[in-house]
Amino acid sequence: MRDWFASLAVYRHPRVIAVLFLGFASGLPLLLTLSTLSTWLATEGVSKTAIGLFALVGLPYSLKFLWAPLVDRLPVPVLTRRLGRRRGWALLTQGGLIVSILGMGTSDPAVAPLATAGWALAVAFFSASQDIVIDAFRVELLEERQQGAGAAAIVFGYRVGMLAAGMGALYIASAHGWFAAYAVMAALMGVGVAAVLLTPEPRPGGGREADAREAEAKAWLAARPRLRGRAAVVLAWLYGAVVSPFLDFARHRGWLLIVLFVLLYKFGDAVAGAMANPFYIELGFALEEIAWVSKFFGMGATLIGAFVGGVLVNRIGILRALLICGVLQAASNLVFAVQAAVGHDIAMLAVTVAVENVSGGMGTAAFVAYLSSLCNVAYTATQYALLSSLMGAGRAMLASGSGWLADHMDWIGFFVATTFLAVPGLVLLLLMMKWFPPRAAVAPAAQRP
Repeated sequence: MRDWFASLAVYRHPRVIAVLFLGFASGLPLLLTLSTLSTWLATEGVSKTAIGLFALVGLPYSLKFLWAPLVDRLPVPVLTRRLGRRRGWALLTQGGLIVSILGMGTSDPAVAPLATAGWALAVAFFSASQDIVIDAFRVELLEERQQGAGAAAIVFGYRVGMLAAGMGALYIASAHGWFAAYAVMAALMGVGVAAVLLTPEPRPGGGREADAREAEAKAWLAARPRLRGRAAVVLAWLYGAVVSPFLDFARHRGWLLIVLFVLLYKFGDAVAGAMANPFYIELGFALEEIAWVSKFFGMGATLIGAFVGGVLVNRIGILRALLICGVLQAASNLVFAVQAAVGHDIAMLAVTVAVENVSGGMGTAAFVAYLSSLCNVAYTATQYALLSSLMGAGRAMLASGSGWLADHMDWIGFFVATTFLAVPGLVLLLLMMKWFPPRAAVAPAAQRP
């Protein structure tokens, strides 16, 4: 037990604390282009059809892997020379966020909805770009033994940032108007700016295999007269920035199974979560009850789960933590089935939300640590952006049939079925633990130097 309490000391490390504040800066812009923006549009009398179309401004979050190689390789004039590659890009994206959030606040969606949409798209683009930088920054900044705590810290900060942009922005808007709300959110981005300025630049990543692969490509191009000069330089850069990260990821033993695991680990959780609010409403819960229990109380439970998940990764290693958290995630869906049997009961709702969010927070922290362990520091931004985009897009596609499944089953049967949907991911995890565990996850952190 003393060793477990000793593991908590990792959360006091300055770099882990810096990741917490970077997570806040990462989570803050998200709702400003989603639910907070939708609420603003509704209060201004914008049609439901137009509000639905505004969801398209979130596309940069799904497509960020397309420009991640640029963030990985290109320097930012002046900033990169003075602050380093990661910090330079972080400040550039944060500056863009501050300007675009203020721009949203000055717009009037009732009079010029296209202007509001343009500013919202800019916020989403800079936010997705900031996510690319912060994910790479976190992976490169922290030591191997700190990755679990770093994953918990990023989830913790992200959720607090979402709370500020959700409940916080709505409260300010109700008292002082929408410009004040978005101006305060722009000012809060200063938290991320301060975290970047006060945190050292990670050491540049590389590796003999990556350097050798890119040197071979340059030599191959140099040996072909037609490809010399500017064409050779461009092709060599594209090979190093775009092709090499994919080839490097494919060096993992069983990389196709790893891709399937990334898609399936949270499958059951995603299907159940997609139908959670319709389930609550059908049971007769009021919107106020759902808001306070499911959202506010649920966020606190998620933060607790993320904290516990980080400690678990630090003590027993990533893969074993993934297995324990995955089993708990699957079992939590059975609590929804109990809720369906009990019906409208606020105390049972609190239990359901607590179990689901604590287990989900644990699973997310362990999963983020696992994705981080897969990245080569030579291509961190590109590889993590690809993996996180794959995870998000996969969950969205796999969960798209949740409504059809719910329509053809009662709620008890539905949530029992979602429990079994988690089994394929857990089976893949057991196979990977036996056949080809990643080096970063082989031994518990306590046993590593």
